[in-house]
Amino acid sequence: MKKLKLFALTAVALMGASGVANAETAMLASDDFVGISFWVISMALLASTAFFFLEAGSVASGWRTSIIVAGLVTGIAFIHYMYMRDVWVITGKSPTVYRYIDWLITVPLQMIEFYLILAAVGKANAGIFWRLLIGTVVMLLGGYLGEAGYINATLGFVIGMAGWFYILYEVFSGEAGKAAAKSGNKALVTAFGAMRMIITVGWAIYPLGYVFGYLTGGIDANSLNVIYNLADFLNKIAFGLVIWAAATQAGGRKAR
Repeated sequence: MKKLKLFALTAVALMGASGVANAETAMLASDDFVGISFWVISMALLASTAFFFLEAGSVASGWRTSIIVAGLVTGIAFIHYMYMRDVWVITGKSPTVYRYIDWLITVPLQMIEFYLILAAVGKANAGIFWRLLIGTVVMLLGGYLGEAGYINATLGFVIGMAGWFYILYEVFSGEAGKAAAKSGNKALVTAFGAMRMIITVGWAIYPLGYVFGYLTGGIDANSLNVIYNLADFLNKIAFGLVIWAAATQAGGRKAR
C-alpha cells in the first residue's frame, strides 16, 4: 500500500510540474471562458487521478485493476488538457489533434472497464474485450477523419455513429449486457447500468457537438470546446466514480 501511495504522489507531482511549465508559456485571460473551462476541468482531472490511485489499495483485489485504469484515464486526460489549454490560449483555435489523441487513448480504456468489472466477478471473456475495443476505434477514427477534414464530414459522422451504436448494442443487448444481467452481483449490475447510461446520454453530447459544429455550423469554436470540455468532465470522472462506488459496495473498503 505504501508503494501504491508513493506511486500516486509521484505521478501527481510529475503531472503538476508539467502543468506549471505549461502555465508559464500561456497566460490565461480573465475573460477567456473557454480557457477557464480547460483549466478548471484539468484540475478536476488531476484531483480525480490522485483519488483513484490512492483508493485502489482500499478495494477488493478483483476490482483494483478497474480503479487503477480509472486513474489512468483521468491522468492521461489531465496531461492532454494542459496542452489543449495552451493551444487554445495561444492560437484561439480548437485543439482537435490533442483532443482526439486523448480520446484515442482514454476512451478505449473506458470501454475496457466494462470487461474488467465483468472479469472481477468472473463473467468476462475475450470476445467482449475485442468487440468493445473495435467499436471504439471505429467510432473515434470516423470522428477524427471527419473533423480534421481528411474525409467528408458527413461520412466521418456516419462512421463514428456506427461505431457508437455497435458499442451500445454490445453493452445493452450483446454478450456484455447479458453477462452483467446474469451475474447475480448487485454491485456489478448497478455499476454496469450507470456506465451504460453515461456512454448513452453523456456520449450523446459529442455527436451533437459534431453536428452543430461541423455539419450545420450552428455553433462556433468557443461553444463547441466548452461543450466537449463539460462532456469530458462527466464522462471521465463520473465514469470512474461509478466503478469506485461499485468496488466499495462489492467488497467494502480495507483499512489503511
